[in-house]
Amino acid sequence: MTAPTPMTAPITAPMLGAGVIVPTGDGRVLIGRRTTPGEPPTWSLPGGKVDPGESFEETAARELAEETGIVLPAEGMRVLAVHLDHDLGRPRLTAAVLAPPSLAQAYVTEPHACAGWERVAVEALPQPMFYPSALVLGSWLPQLRPPLRADTHGYPVAP
Repeated sequence: MTAPTPMTAPITAPMLGAGVIVPTGDGRVLIGRRTTPGEPPTWSLPGGKVDPGESFEETAARELAEETGIVLPAEGMRVLAVHLDHDLGRPRLTAAVLAPPSLAQAYVTEPHACAGWERVAVEALPQPMFYPSALVLGSWLPQLRPPLRADTHGYPVAP
């Protein structure tokens, strides 16, 4: 049996998602303790996969509401950059989305995936950070940019 060639290799659908930066306005940002089964625990921004027909801004608003109970309008969201990585063996495209500042109470609505939400000073973010969240945070504040892994590319969005 021969190995698949690029023309005959199985097609793996890319993952499309958005990570949401929710600043407080006083130097802190909302992050959660990510406890997704099958993955090591990390810290993460709210976010998730794009549903059919959604924009990145709509995805950000929906995922924020679903994961934290915080409702902010999609019209108030701003895409800062798009990041492409292949960390999972398939393309993953993550939009870095900045939400308007909010101090609204965040609730754990998905206890199977998140052990709690906290507002943490950007200069004291805990580690390890979920890689796409680290990329998203680095799009917002350059001093937070993580070392890039192989096959990771960032594309800032023009203002």
